[in-house]
Amino acid sequence: MTESPAHRPQLITYVDRLGGDLAGLTDLLEGPLGGVFGGVHLLPYFTPFDGADAGFDPEDHAQVDPRLGTWDGVAALARTHSVMSDVIVNHVSAASAMHRDVLERGAESPWEPMFLTLGSVFPDGATEQDLARIYRPRPGLPFTVMTWGGERRLVWTTFTADQVDIDLRSDQAWAYLTHVIDTMVASGVTLLRLDAVGYTGKEPGTDCFMTEATAVYTERIMALAHERGAQVLLEVHGHHTQQIDLAPTVDYVYDFALPPLVLHALHAQDLDPLSRWLDMRPANAFTVLDTHDGIGIVDVGASDLVPGEPGLLEPAQIDALVESIHDASGGGSRLATGAAASNLDLYQVNCTFYDALGRDDRRYLLARLIQLMTPGTPQVYYVGLLAGANDTDLLERTGVGRDVNRHHYTRDEVEAALASPVVEAQVAAIRLRGEHPGFGGEFSHALSGSRGTLRWKAADATVTLDFDVADATFSLVATDPSGEPWELTHAALEV
Repeated sequence: MTESPAHRPQLITYVDRLGGDLAGLTDLLEGPLGGVFGGVHLLPYFTPFDGADAGFDPEDHAQVDPRLGTWDGVAALARTHSVMSDVIVNHVSAASAMHRDVLERGAESPWEPMFLTLGSVFPDGATEQDLARIYRPRPGLPFTVMTWGGERRLVWTTFTADQVDIDLRSDQAWAYLTHVIDTMVASGVTLLRLDAVGYTGKEPGTDCFMTEATAVYTERIMALAHERGAQVLLEVHGHHTQQIDLAPTVDYVYDFALPPLVLHALHAQDLDPLSRWLDMRPANAFTVLDTHDGIGIVDVGASDLVPGEPGLLEPAQIDALVESIHDASGGGSRLATGAAASNLDLYQVNCTFYDALGRDDRRYLLARLIQLMTPGTPQVYYVGLLAGANDTDLLERTGVGRDVNRHHYTRDEVEAALASPVVEAQVAAIRLRGEHPGFGGEFSHALSGSRGTLRWKAADATVTLDFDVADATFSLVATDPSGEPWELTHAALEV
């Protein structure tokens, strides 16, 4: 398997929670983190960035929140790093100007066709079976009673009542999305992450997830992006075969199966499921360990949509993995997951990756090295970069489960974390991943039981990771004709 060396590691971050604002984040990326990342995924920085869903409920998707900066600030960052931004294609804020007009004027509003109701998807009425079939990553049905122009309606709200779904059958929706994409690309954004795109294709007679209509909408958005010189990353959580099927049809998909498989390997001392996945996973993938969302379980489980289709892990292995994470985190993840917290997601465990491994520096660094050695474009979440622990204080204040992994860092906290041995080793490995010519060659792997080898080779340049998940011993060695071998081992973390 050959990989382009241009796919340098990217940082995933909220602007306000790491740098404070766009200028502060740019200073970090050009200062202490200079040369480490080739790109950055800016999590929603639109107006407002601190709404009901941490910016994924924009009132104005085409406006940078003035508390964070301006589009000029995004453009300045894009001159030194590739910039990815979220195109939130499934919904907008219920407080957006467009939806507020519908609340006031109902059918007289020109924006009324842009928003989905039960009746607009099921004009002939929905049966009990129709409603029970709808796929949703939350408990209950995806509808909220609202009053539009004096008339009570059942409005489609897949995620929360603050996020109203848009109807991609309407001209208004496409005018809106085109404006958003035009605004982003004009400021240097070259990667568009299609958030929650799997839920856009609501059709009678289906589960309303990843339908044929979804594929049509995705293709249309890709055409808009390509015409403007941008590429598209699809964000879809689901059975691992979905990523394999989607990969040939889009620019990039996520490898959401990798994080739970790495955790399983380190907790169960078993590399076999990861080995099987490396044999079949798509090459045009963005790899992650942690993100702003939880650690996906649905991505390695049996299919919810195709009964009998097995997952990458057996049900007993998944149960053991979830309990291992809860134990390793000292119960912090249990407080933040499922019915224990609001904004709950039935298919994710809310926890920092560092806490999911019991704050064990060796196991944590080994997990990151496995990710960096896996083919694809590596993305590193800001909390994971700084080996952050669960923020249970923030969780207690907000009651939002995912906030346990969304700490607000001060500059002093960032500087202290960057000086820690595990973070220094991570940064060195990320830098190697972006610069070493071996990663432009062929990838191979040999994993069995608890021991494994991952290798990249290009001409006279090689990068090899030998490791054992049983005791978290590892050796990462990089060679090329230009100098002495570069080496990182578990001994680097010993005091």
